Amino acid sequence: MAQGLIEVERKFLPGPGTEERLQELGGTLEHRVTFRDTYYDTPELSLMQADHWLRRREDSGWELKCPGAAGVLGPHTEYKELTAEPAIVAQLCKVLGADGLGAGDVAAMLGPLGLQEVASFVTKRSAWKLVLLGADEEEPQLRVDLDTADFGYAVGEVEALVHEEAEVPTALEKIHRLSSMLGVPAQETAPAKLIVYLQRFRPQDYQRLLEVNSSRERPQETEDPDNCLG
Repeated sequence: MAQGLIEVERKFLPGPGTEERLQELGGTLEHRVTFRDTYYDTPELSLMQADHWLRRREDSGWELKCPGAAGVLGPHTEYKELTAEPAIVAQLCKVLGADGLGAGDVAAMLGPLGLQEVASFVTKRSAWKLVLLGADEEEPQLRVDLDTADFGYAVGEVEALVHEEAEVPTALEKIHRLSSMLGVPAQETAPAKLIVYLQRFRPQDYQRLLEVNSSRERPQETEDPDNCLG
């Protein structure tokens, strides 16, 4: 199965001065965009319970976030992102114990895999990029997304994309440095949009995730979920 990029991210609660602070730090506003995300799972939330998050973004296609390396500690998450549909289908079949079911595009496999829509909401996002002072010019830029969902929840995310596990510690160091510069408390945690959506509109599903994740620090997304899938 083709491996996707490794997404290392930290979510935080943005304040009224967050964008101004990003400008002061040399950040560049890439765009402001509005989009709808729809998440899919089994009625028992088998994917989320396995820390897998399947999302279709309007006009952008499918994405499956899979857990990264074990033992990730602190107020951040690490996921591998799959966007190629054959790779997504292969991983879904593996997680759901449906090996040998066949192949196809994701939409065609929803029914056979017992997947259904569990959440759908619209997000307004301002997307920023910046390079920390002193960083190597060849290093990937950090991305900061500031999101407001249509159900009233606002969350920010500092993100770095890397290709190898060996790059994760450096990415984490940069994420924490920038978070500190943005005034984010060292141990502040902020749930992903999807987690808050479930808490507000599907409390029984939210409670199920809490119980399954009782041994973890917190339920993890995105956005999204969000920390899943964002």
